[in-house]
Order: sequence, then structure tokens, then C-alpha cells
Amino acid sequence: MSEHTTAVTDAGFAQDVREASRTQPVLVDFWADWCGPCHSMSPILEQLAADNAGRVKVVKLDVDANPQTPAALGIRSIPTLMLFRDGELAATHVGNAPKAMLSAFLDAKLAA
Repeated sequence: MSEHTTAVTDAGFAQDVREASRTQPVLVDFWADWCGPCHSMSPILEQLAADNAGRVKVVKLDVDANPQTPAALGIRSIPTLMLFRDGELAATHVGNAPKAMLSAFLDAKLAA
């Protein structure tokens, strides 16, 4: 994906997100190539990943190529961000948002 974000798949979700979140929180961006708001949020997530390197891992899951995980998690709209901590879902944000709002969301949930 980029220097600060990586792609995950249905097959690797348990290991790359749930297990990985036991040592470091993982923020998952559920997106699709056809989704305009997803594309506009991508550089913001890249900045958040860079700003929070070592504090949170940021990954992206393409919902079209990997439909099982979004269905299992009840995702009905994209972009959706889900933060996992200690192997469990800790917070969800649905929809596009400016960097300040996403940064505040992440700071609040990581501090909790």
C-alpha cells in the first residue's frame, strides 16, 4: 500500500489484525477502489499512520476483494475505520472525515 500502511486480507485478518492488536492497536480502513470518499481519506490515513508510527498500526482491507471480514463485522458503509486492541474491536468510525476529526477519534480511543 505505502510506507506507513499495509494491505490485509480475509485470510490474514485474524493474524494481521486481531493477534497483532494484542501488542499494538491496529486501525483497519475498510475501503473499495470505486469509493470516492475512501480515496479522499487515503492521504489522511497515511498522515495519521506516519504521525502515530509505533503507537498504532494502520492497515487497509479492500471490501470487494475480501468480502468475508466486512460481512462478519457487519460493515454496511464505507469508508469504515475499526480500531482493534487486545484482539477485540475497540472503536468504529463510519464515513469520511477531516484529519483533525480522525486524529481526535484515534487519540481518544488510544488513550482509553
